[in-house]
Amino acid sequence: MKNIPSVDLADFLSENPQKKQKFIKEIGEAYEEIGFVALRGHFLSDELSEKLYKEVKNFFDLPEEIKQSYEIDGIGGQRGYTSFGKESAKGKKEGDLKEFWHFGQEVVGNDKLKTEYPKNVIVKEVPDFNKTGMEAYKMLEKTAIYVLRALALYAGLDEFYFDKYVINGNSILRPIHYPPIKGEPLGAVRAAAHGDINLITLLMGASASGLEVQNKKGEWIPVTALPEQLVINVGDMLERLTNNKLRSTIHRVVNPPREEWGKSRYSIPFFTHPVGNMPLNCLPECIDEVRPKVYDDITAGEFLNERLKELGLLK
Repeated sequence: MKNIPSVDLADFLSENPQKKQKFIKEIGEAYEEIGFVALRGHFLSDELSEKLYKEVKNFFDLPEEIKQSYEIDGIGGQRGYTSFGKESAKGKKEGDLKEFWHFGQEVVGNDKLKTEYPKNVIVKEVPDFNKTGMEAYKMLEKTAIYVLRALALYAGLDEFYFDKYVINGNSILRPIHYPPIKGEPLGAVRAAAHGDINLITLLMGASASGLEVQNKKGEWIPVTALPEQLVINVGDMLERLTNNKLRSTIHRVVNPPREEWGKSRYSIPFFTHPVGNMPLNCLPECIDEVRPKVYDDITAGEFLNERLKELGLLK
């Protein structure tokens, strides 16, 4: 496979049962094989995507002392700003060559959850940053819900199995800035090889190439998608839940050729997280003689805390 498969959400949303089943089969088989797809027909408009990239660049262009005033201690970087080099991949001592921001869930109709999630951090210096970020958050969340409905059907579950876990879930929209590389990186890369923690990740595209995924043979494949497509991959929570039926593929962001070290790279992934009490116990539908249960029972919240400690974001 030279690149990742392409699917169209319009097939799933259509009233045509054959088209809907085609989408379920295509996305399910892609996630068993490579763990990544390029999706068109989603809910994020090109206009909103362009507007968010503009606001994100405006934020990261702010002076360091202003950005750092939005860095909140004690919450593992779950909201607001995380400064350059703070996060590292699991098992890697060098910090990734990036800084980033987190937008989180605005809970509706659940007062208990409202108290569990940190509040979003408001940036005064970039007036449209938060509004635009949350508009994109909602469109990506809506897309994720439909993708998970397709995957629920593929796994033999009720179509709406994931809804109660991801609506008001602990999802994160993460604008990332990979600044120009100013000296020899000494083993550090823009994002070291890793699997994502969550159920699925929706990537809005990036302002420069560099994303690569590892196939079953261990080869690194550059990910290319058209501007109107989202790149969507399976995270570790979904791999665990489906007892390795759907694959959380290792991926990385490599440093550019030396002649391009002077350029910034921007990327905006949406990490679809469920509510913390969602059980990640392997689904009975994904356990059989050929595929015995391989993971201990755990909740999404417990798993997230374990991984944030491994990434150096929680003590």
